Amino acid sequence: MSRSRYPASSTAPIAARPAWVFAYGSLMWNPGFATTGTRPARLRGWHRAFCIRSEHYRGTAGKPGLILGLLPGGVCPGFVHRLPEDGYDATRRYLWDREILNDGVYVETVRPVTLDNGSTVEALVYLANRAHHQFAGKLPLDQAATLVRQGHGVTGSCLDYLANTVERLDALGMREPGLRALLAAAKEAPKSMLEG
Repeated sequence: MSRSRYPASSTAPIAARPAWVFAYGSLMWNPGFATTGTRPARLRGWHRAFCIRSEHYRGTAGKPGLILGLLPGGVCPGFVHRLPEDGYDATRRYLWDREILNDGVYVETVRPVTLDNGSTVEALVYLANRAHHQFAGKLPLDQAATLVRQGHGVTGSCLDYLANTVERLDALGMREPGLRALLAAAKEAPKSMLEG
């Protein structure tokens, strides 16, 4: 099956039934379901980027946060969680509700991911929906840091989301200097506060 022929949707769950879901952000430390196995994995052809304004989970419409999405190019290290056989459909519905229905900023699809032993599995993947009005693209560091600093939504602060992502990646030896730079910038007090 060629990469261009994988199904993708932001309007209804796809019909494919992969055994795994790829985790590259909060799904890494908070999958929200009982997984029967978690493995380090790499998604080729995509990279992790803070590129989506969050108006629900990590921000509001008036004060959006900034969350991760997958953009074309590179390789994204992360995890795959095995989806449970018992309750598979309920878990898929949970993932759809979590990733698509609230902020609505992802597209559900399936892609091959490479496990730590070199084998390849098909996994459910949530890509950034570049047509969505909350898609921000790659922002300058100061703009991204402002959104991360201000973002607070129904699941907490955007700063905690970024810190948890960096901590999880660091613990596994998956250092990402761009995320560390964003975290450092977001923790700094803005110049206007220092001047006041």
